[in-house]
Amino acid sequence: MADIDLDHLQRLAALRLSEAEAERAYRELEGIIHMIDAMRSIDTEGVAPMANPLDAVQRLRPDVVTETVDREAYQAVAPSVQDGFYLVPRVVE
Repeated sequence: MADIDLDHLQRLAALRLSEAEAERAYRELEGIIHMIDAMRSIDTEGVAPMANPLDAVQRLRPDVVTETVDREAYQAVAPSVQDGFYLVPRVVE
């Protein structure tokens, strides 16, 4: 099993844990590592990967246009427009 450097993890995550919180986090991380080790020991040869553990079909709504964009109305109040595009000051040289 890998050693858990909780001080390093706290620095990376910009956390400051109390002693009690650090002990609890350490125990929980150990549990997660034990679970991952147990999962790695399972023989998955011949098992097809799944995108979803449920054998369900996604119900899709009809692809219908519900809103339209009136470009001319929006660009009528824009400070600077050319050929249907908004003109903005260059910010990167």
